[in-house]
Amino acid sequence: MSELFDAVDALVASRSPLPPAEERKRLRVAHGLTLDEVAAALKIRRATVSGWESSKTRTEPRGPEREAYARLLDRLAELYPAPSSADEVTTPTGPATRSDAPPAVNALPAPSVDSGSEAESTVGEPHPTAVVVTAPEVPRRPLRAPAASSGPRRPSGRRENTTGSPARFEHGPLAVVDVEDGQALAYCTGGLVLDVPAKSIPALVDWTLREAKLGQPKLSGPGKDADPLLVLTKAALERYGLPVVLTDEERLAGRLPENHKIVRQLARAEWKLTKRGFGPWARIYRPAQGSERACVQLCIPSWNALDTRHWSDAGELQPADLARLLGVYASRVMTPRGSTAVTGLELMTSLHPPTRASGADADGKRHSEHNPGSLGKDPVDCAPCEAPDGHPLLRDLPRFHVRGPGEKLFEEAYDWARPLTDAECLRRNLVGIDVNMAFAAGANGLVVGTSAPTRVGKPVFDPKLPGSWLVDLSHVDLSRVKSGKEWVELDGDLLPSPFTPKGETPTGPAWYATPTVAYAVELGYEVVPIEAWVRYENGRYLDGWYSRLRDAYLATMADLGVGADLPPADFLTAMAGYRQRDPQLAIVVSAIKATVKGGLGKLRERPRGEGWRPGEPWRALARPTWRPDIRAAVISRTRINMHRKIVKHAAFTGQYPVAILSDCAVYAVDGESPLDFLPYRAGKPLPGGFKLGVNPGLVKHEGTQDVLWGEGVREQFHAPELNLARYIKDGTVTDVDNGE
Repeated sequence: MSELFDAVDALVASRSPLPPAEERKRLRVAHGLTLDEVAAALKIRRATVSGWESSKTRTEPRGPEREAYARLLDRLAELYPAPSSADEVTTPTGPATRSDAPPAVNALPAPSVDSGSEAESTVGEPHPTAVVVTAPEVPRRPLRAPAASSGPRRPSGRRENTTGSPARFEHGPLAVVDVEDGQALAYCTGGLVLDVPAKSIPALVDWTLREAKLGQPKLSGPGKDADPLLVLTKAALERYGLPVVLTDEERLAGRLPENHKIVRQLARAEWKLTKRGFGPWARIYRPAQGSERACVQLCIPSWNALDTRHWSDAGELQPADLARLLGVYASRVMTPRGSTAVTGLELMTSLHPPTRASGADADGKRHSEHNPGSLGKDPVDCAPCEAPDGHPLLRDLPRFHVRGPGEKLFEEAYDWARPLTDAECLRRNLVGIDVNMAFAAGANGLVVGTSAPTRVGKPVFDPKLPGSWLVDLSHVDLSRVKSGKEWVELDGDLLPSPFTPKGETPTGPAWYATPTVAYAVELGYEVVPIEAWVRYENGRYLDGWYSRLRDAYLATMADLGVGADLPPADFLTAMAGYRQRDPQLAIVVSAIKATVKGGLGKLRERPRGEGWRPGEPWRALARPTWRPDIRAAVISRTRINMHRKIVKHAAFTGQYPVAILSDCAVYAVDGESPLDFLPYRAGKPLPGGFKLGVNPGLVKHEGTQDVLWGEGVREQFHAPELNLARYIKDGTVTDVDNGE
């Protein structure tokens, strides 16, 4: 009989009307429940509960969740009945909130917003004469700007904050601003939606800083909080008088002209723009007053702010979806500061700010001082061998002089291939394996210089001292090398040299970064440097940067069903089609990878037009983070890591790669999977060799093509050493350069 009663209760609950969204929220808050607690009890997402309590989204529970949710609300309604008319308080007549905004105790009018040249209006809204007293909670969406009240009055209860951020950032790091039915809305992370009363760009900036509660806490003690980020959709651009698409002239300049009406509006409101002007990643600020910052960053996807190479079609997503995607990236990496490359560089600085507050002096005052372990606030010159062509240090060279290995440090990623042997031609397939986050793994634990270089003549090589070394490594014989403590015999003709990107054997003295020279010593050969530029002040500057990006990558891959502890076969299965499980999170993965590579690339940023001529300085040289030596050291270590694994694999299996491109190696084998040629014993990989897994430095399956495809492509394009690693993923061959 009890089962029948339960079935009847469930049937009634599935059809009975639920209270309005405002009442649902009132009941939850009255009992002291958070959104996360309700979501956990109902086994649903936090954003789903938030949507049920929002009259804007108008989402309703269904199925078994509706039954359980109705039961919860009924129990809470018994404990906390709705207030009667006797409990209402009367307030002076004035502008009202949106009719769908939840009431609050002693509800305050929102601060008035300076709208620049356009006046704010609340015409057409009802003007109630009473506010119902409910549980003390701040409305989810700020009120529209009404007339000034007689004095500030704040809710007396605790303010719910489920974001884990300080109260001033309780709405998350960013918002996507869109327009619906003539009303501007800000879509925040976690499904939160805010009304935006501002009707001009200056007013929007002011509202963001005063009311939006957007931003992100600093990543390190001496650092600064991240400025709020607003992403403007096409509809928002039209509302605020901005072009939806830049003209060709504006696109080439990367900004709006100085005489554009929006730029003039900002100037009249005493807002400033950074040197890059009002472009796809505009920064609008006023000079800081003490420790108080007043800065808002804009991201404009339709102006190509979100490069499709790294962000795919993120710019075309719906506002709520875009807010979710960027919010995940911001919470795990940092609030975007521009392109993924710019953000990667800014992450280094945010984790190691150049200055910190000193201890109190005799007068009790603190001063700015150098933050140990950082690159400082002033740029330093690189060594002449580390300078790229056109650098001011090289202005005295003859005009058409081409520097060789003995004059120029040339540490780059692998781009090497060789013809297949007769035995390899009889194999069935070419299988590519790719190292996860290879350059991030190369940065992990790497000691780099934090100061200017010092020239040393005829130095004794020190593998712990970062720098650039002029040394002859042509005597290193890859047919007989040390692997661990033992000497092993290899077929040196089938291996690339670890000392050059093209895999060619050095022919004389050349400049190398410390990891490259240290590897020559590891292989069992003596090195005698001729000259060096070393950095005695050094440290593991990139460790925190690596850890942050590694954790972001692993967390996002775990959300996509690829865990860090999966057995090899399960890992390959999980990797197959992982992007289709959640395309938005897959975009985040691509953006994290681009942040690694782009951030390292920014360490040696080249001139970007602006009338630059060889021998003259360019803008990037004024940054303390312009450090080509750090970039070279990371690339050197990444290339050496790859070669070390290749040697271990060859010594144990007798298999050699036929092509290597950066972090991808291709082998000719009979099977179709990496498990068909990677030596696993009882589930354990070869120590020091390739290991399948999602962690940085481990490998995944890049692609499989048959050997006939590879030989056919090389024959078709008359390129016997065409790098097949470039095309192994899907077999599509484009942009072939056969050297002609």
